[in-house]
Amino acid sequence: MKDSQRNQRGCFPASRTGIGLVLMALVLLGTAIVSAQPATAPAPQSQTDNPPSTNRLLEPTARDKSIVINFARILEGRHFSQRRIDTTVSQQAFDLYIKAIDPMKLYFTAGDVQTFQAKYRDSFAILARKGDLSPAFTIYNVYLTRVDERCALAQQILDGPFDFTVDEEIVRDKDLLTFPKDDAEVADRWRKRVKFEILSLEADKRDEEKKEKNKEQDDTAQSNAEAAPNPWADETPVERLHRRYSSFQKRMRQTSNDDVLEIALTAIANVYDPHTSYLSPKSYENFNIQMSLNFEGIGATLGWEDGYTQVKEIVKGSPAQKQGELAVGDRIIGVGQGESGPIEDVVDMKLSDVVDKIRGKGGTVVRLQVIPGNRIIKIVRDRIDLDDSAAKGEIFQAGQRPDGTPYKIGVIDLPSFYLDTDALRRGETEAHGTVHDVQVILDQFVREKVDACVVDLRLNGGGILPEAISLTGLFVEGGTVVQVKPDPHRRGDKDSVIFHNDPDPGISWGGPLVVLTSRFSASASEIFAGAIKDYHRGLVVGDKTTHGKGSVQSVTPIADLLFGSMLEEAPNLGMIKVTVQGFWLPGGDTSQIRGIPSDVVIPSLTGHLEGIGESDLDNPLKLEKIQPAKYLPTFNYVTPEIVAALAKLSEDRTAKSPDFIKVEEKISLYDQYKSKKTTSLNREKYFAELEKLDSDKEEEEKIEKVIRNSSEITRDYYLDEVLNITSDYLNILASKNIVFEKEKSGSVLNFLGR
Repeated sequence: MKDSQRNQRGCFPASRTGIGLVLMALVLLGTAIVSAQPATAPAPQSQTDNPPSTNRLLEPTARDKSIVINFARILEGRHFSQRRIDTTVSQQAFDLYIKAIDPMKLYFTAGDVQTFQAKYRDSFAILARKGDLSPAFTIYNVYLTRVDERCALAQQILDGPFDFTVDEEIVRDKDLLTFPKDDAEVADRWRKRVKFEILSLEADKRDEEKKEKNKEQDDTAQSNAEAAPNPWADETPVERLHRRYSSFQKRMRQTSNDDVLEIALTAIANVYDPHTSYLSPKSYENFNIQMSLNFEGIGATLGWEDGYTQVKEIVKGSPAQKQGELAVGDRIIGVGQGESGPIEDVVDMKLSDVVDKIRGKGGTVVRLQVIPGNRIIKIVRDRIDLDDSAAKGEIFQAGQRPDGTPYKIGVIDLPSFYLDTDALRRGETEAHGTVHDVQVILDQFVREKVDACVVDLRLNGGGILPEAISLTGLFVEGGTVVQVKPDPHRRGDKDSVIFHNDPDPGISWGGPLVVLTSRFSASASEIFAGAIKDYHRGLVVGDKTTHGKGSVQSVTPIADLLFGSMLEEAPNLGMIKVTVQGFWLPGGDTSQIRGIPSDVVIPSLTGHLEGIGESDLDNPLKLEKIQPAKYLPTFNYVTPEIVAALAKLSEDRTAKSPDFIKVEEKISLYDQYKSKKTTSLNREKYFAELEKLDSDKEEEEKIEKVIRNSSEITRDYYLDEVLNITSDYLNILASKNIVFEKEKSGSVLNFLGR
């Protein structure tokens, strides 16, 4: 998400890949839903090793040393690469640590970083093997000093004056920035930063005014937003920023040792791959809540970007989705408790702290102040259950059979690969899980004599591996679904391969199959789509390729290594999430980095957004092709000839479609924006560029609101094209007299004992 968060009709929001449930300690994961990161605030001044102005130095404790030693032991012993911590790892970890706490190079000076490099770069991770994380604490203490200095500088700059007629720009590409060499360069960078933030707040104000105007003009508009006045409505951008910097400075003085541990140890872990990390005790609690898919809150997945808490995804059926006002891409700038509690500014607040403020007991009220629009949204917290994110199915009519009647096409929306393990342990035969729920939908499709099935994985970020394997078995009779090179710590042979085969000899859907993917389809989604593609069992359509995550992570609480079963209730010392396996498709290719390519590509902005795919992350795991599995039950349902014909028909349609013409225009605008590494600080030019990027925004928001509030699968222009491709596919199959297998429905659930 990293990524732009701009939503498009028919193009799904740039949410980071989601997190599935744990089964047998193995999870197929994207990035953690809640991962606290340091805020991006004002920049540094000079001279290193100065204590924070609060005179409170952070120092590692004996507890921290135990955590660090055991973290390093697990990392070296369990990671798939079996890489040892050495000088190269230290240098890369040091660089990632500096990047994590000062990504926009606003705090440290070049002199600061040079001093740090000379003292710590070669030994940063090597010392951690011995439990010594003092370099990370020393660097962070200097960072806190710089925060104080930069906030003071920003407050001075805010007193003005400002000239927004000057043609100057601010660099927004982190990779093009260098650390300022002296105080004069620090001051200039912060002067531009403050001007940019003033313009951003002015843009938010304009958005709010547009929304109000549109609401007045639309007689049918209904809003669930709280009618109470915005407490900061009359605040000028300069006043708002004065308050924001002051608030941020106070929060940074509350930094804990756990914050430093999480950032520093994750920097070391990310040298190995982007999915290996350390979660502090607070983040570990959040992880467990997300794993359960059964908690009380508002049902929104949140992320952190450039100082803002941003809505990455809204859980279907959740209080946030039912209330209807909160949207993917919204930035939360304030949180209030109850019907009338004061709204607290949360800009630049740690993500975990914002999550704590939003989460709460069912039946209680939380009020969110969000931008754009500077809206106050009241949401009643409630229990978030697995049912709200379960698979859904719907039957649509599209195309035309040879007899002139429309085809019946069944669409299954599958948000993740999930399983209610608690219900399963209780012996409940109707325990919710991907296989169970999809089986029920397929049974309905068979009864309704559906002509083709579409499995929609566009927002499916992965989940439980066995569920993905068994789901493939509903469509394929026998064969290897995925190949896994095992955890070397457990198996001892890094080069051996484990074959995960279809566990059930029957099939539940033997007819034509289309798998719909996007750049957000990851992990278990790629296993399912990859097996279907390798077997030529069904057609893969959507973005050019999927996310590209071909690795498996295990999670180990640090306390388990220290105490084992000695204590009834071990202390929470956080956990390490470590990549222990790589997976390969039946044909021997890996989805790692490359993803699963679509047979037919549908124009979509999601396929162009930066920071979405595995290849966009730091240090992605490199996996080579291996030998194909011995048993590949290939079909003749998808051939190069069929794919070429379908692609041509789809291209001809989308080229004439007003909706897809708009999508192509959006893609072109985004590509132009992406290629431009700076933003103008000339007020006239700034808003001209913004207007161009936000054209048709109001129309899109109206349509997206309808989609968000629908508990059913919504048929929009994008899904219409999927149905058209499916209809074309059916016509071509009929013309070639290709015969499909008959269903043997229900056998898989009996086989799995549920």
